[in-house]
Amino acid sequence: MLELIFSSAAFSALFIYHVHLVYKVRRDPFSTSIGITNNLRREWIQTVMVEKRDILAVQTLRNWIMAASFLASTAILIALGTVNIAIWPERISALSHTLNLLGSRNETFWAFKILLLILDFFFSFFNFTLAIRYFNHVNFGVNVPEKEGSLANHDFMTEVINRGSLHYTMGMRGYYLAIPFALWLFGPTWFLLGTVFLIWVLFKLDRTV
Repeated sequence: MLELIFSSAAFSALFIYHVHLVYKVRRDPFSTSIGITNNLRREWIQTVMVEKRDILAVQTLRNWIMAASFLASTAILIALGTVNIAIWPERISALSHTLNLLGSRNETFWAFKILLLILDFFFSFFNFTLAIRYFNHVNFGVNVPEKEGSLANHDFMTEVINRGSLHYTMGMRGYYLAIPFALWLFGPTWFLLGTVFLIWVLFKLDRTV
């Protein structure tokens, strides 16, 4: 019973926080780091395309692609490593049950928690690869001279780079969510405490650049 109450509270808190964040991004974007950085990228794209700062654009996007590639590789390695834990769970599950004072010790439910953690890292991997895809598109687009009727204009390129940035942010969010999901293996109390801590950290990050 306590497992259900604590876990439901943790998931509800995460859901409500992110619904509120989406609302703020749409209604009052400049009160969030996402809205502010979206606008900064719009100005950056315009500066690069108007002043023909090709080298600056390529170097900046290269660094972004390298970071996304590293994070995507790390996410898939962690996911595959967690799959190995799911296949040979004896020692890990014994440790988690020792620290699990209030929650369920059902092996099937424990396997569900592991599966959720694996899916979380696959989610991060998927988003980082999509971010790389969009950043590569921007690499070409920002170096195309603007002509009437051309897709390579400020608004389109801003939309593309902000899509890539959104996927990058979602990939990082998957890494952050791995903290309470991993703690859940040791019981619902740890899951709830980890969720409260994570929401406090995200609140700070989502409102400052």
